[in-house]
Amino acid sequence: MKNPSKHDDRSEPTFFSPQVSKARRFYINLQPDRSTKLAVVCGGLEHCASEYEIRRKNFPYYSIEYVISGGGNLQLRKSEHVLQSGRLFSYGPMVPHHIVGKKNDPLVKYFVDFTGTEASKLLRSCQMPLGSVAQVYPPNTLSSIFDEIIDVGLHGGRYGNRLCRMLLECLIQKIEMASAPFQGAETLAFATYRHCRAHIEKHFLRLRTLEQIALECHANNAYLCRLFHRYDQQTPYQYLLRLKMNYAAQRLQSAGALIKQVAEETGFADPFHFSRVFKNVLGLSPAVFRHIQ
Repeated sequence: MKNPSKHDDRSEPTFFSPQVSKARRFYINLQPDRSTKLAVVCGGLEHCASEYEIRRKNFPYYSIEYVISGGGNLQLRKSEHVLQSGRLFSYGPMVPHHIVGKKNDPLVKYFVDFTGTEASKLLRSCQMPLGSVAQVYPPNTLSSIFDEIIDVGLHGGRYGNRLCRMLLECLIQKIEMASAPFQGAETLAFATYRHCRAHIEKHFLRLRTLEQIALECHANNAYLCRLFHRYDQQTPYQYLLRLKMNYAAQRLQSAGALIKQVAEETGFADPFHFSRVFKNVLGLSPAVFRHIQ
């Protein structure tokens, strides 16, 4: 890898791999002030060629790479990892890494490179310190944030640097929220959580109680609550109510929709109880919500 200080503003950074069939990349400032707390320097989306391979002993920036399709193998320091959809990994200064894509299933991956005095702390905040691997669920859950970072980075302009930094911080929070186990005994617990969450999403209009959810998901009430607390920071019943109230809010935007009618649609026989729940979840009563539209 060449020294990025030799960068020509009319060309792309020399550490971008040539073993890429298609790419959408941006770069902002490869030499930000050393006192900068956090700065995005470059990023993009790469469709890797079948012969894709990168081997580095070092890298000048902190980096997060995110696989959205394809497969391959990764060596971080001395640890071996399989690359697949939804897998993330971080590397940076003094972190040797070796990435090899599958010839018959080439990698497609996003990346963002950044630097600053708080860069390492930022990675640790989402349980992804330098040289670590994580998994997110659903596997494509981070794509929209990466696309937004790329769009802002390509546009540049007066607010480009600041917006990229803010989007990077949003990405870190999203990683923490969407992190999922990818090995060991915990994968079974996470699979149970995913199954129950999907069941609630599909049947939220007719579901009414935690007991009903647990019965239909073949799970113990207390165990189900522990799973949701671990992976979702809310109870399954709270999740159910939020789905119901968001549906109710959409229905109340329809001309002629009555509060009593929407309450019945979401499983509430008592419209006053429905109104209390609506206000507790969304912060406004149904009547006030309709008035401010």
